[in-house]
Amino acid sequence: MTAILKFTNVSVARGNRQILTDINWTIQPQQNWAILGLNGAGKTTLLKMIHGDLWPTDGQIEVLGNKFGQTNIPALQRRIGWVSTALQEQLHVNDNVDKIILSGKFSSIGLYEKYDETDLEAARQTLRNLGGAKLIGKSYSILSQGEKQLILIARALMAKPELLILDEPCNGLDLFAREKLLNQIQQLAQRPDRPALLMVSHHIEEIMPIFNRVLLLKQGRIFQKGERIDLLNRAVLTAFYQQKIGIEVLESGRMAVYPN
Repeated sequence: MTAILKFTNVSVARGNRQILTDINWTIQPQQNWAILGLNGAGKTTLLKMIHGDLWPTDGQIEVLGNKFGQTNIPALQRRIGWVSTALQEQLHVNDNVDKIILSGKFSSIGLYEKYDETDLEAARQTLRNLGGAKLIGKSYSILSQGEKQLILIARALMAKPELLILDEPCNGLDLFAREKLLNQIQQLAQRPDRPALLMVSHHIEEIMPIFNRVLLLKQGRIFQKGERIDLLNRAVLTAFYQQKIGIEVLESGRMAVYPN
């Protein structure tokens, strides 16, 4: 089977600054990955390259069977869903959520293509599938932060992506909104038609067991990568953070990490 993505000896430099160095990484079908790293580790740069917004200084990138330099990037981007709080600033906030979700089908900010009631109903059903039926028809501007993030996920799913990137989806959420959104992401991951999931976070407690692979990114380099069970433990994380830590395994199978 074709890999979801493959990085081979990828590096990125800007001027005299080395942002990423010698990244070798493959995501296979049926794998959900979480990228964990502190601020400034290079996570955003890595995501931009996956989405085709940024090219490496060195190395080769292949996403969904398409090698960069030999493929149509806009066409590839339509096969990748992207969820980020930064996108909220670009949306037409006075639109109702149905139209914002539908815009994902056309990979546009706002609706400029012809659409009909069937299209709108498909957008509403996508939201229902995520447990957001009560939000149908509401103005995006009145939603809570957690509800806005759910709308962005529904919007990303409208194009039926093969890869869904979740860029710190819980950023800005309170405890209860975070748990609700994580539960909705978990339900999405259990659907037979789901895309491959790639979530970025710097909070270990947000990495649910559905993310069966983890990449630890530190100062632009891969510190370690592999199965979740092998990496999220005291020995590896102490070395990663270079701090003494304590770990508590929660009932959900997630982990809480704290300075010790």
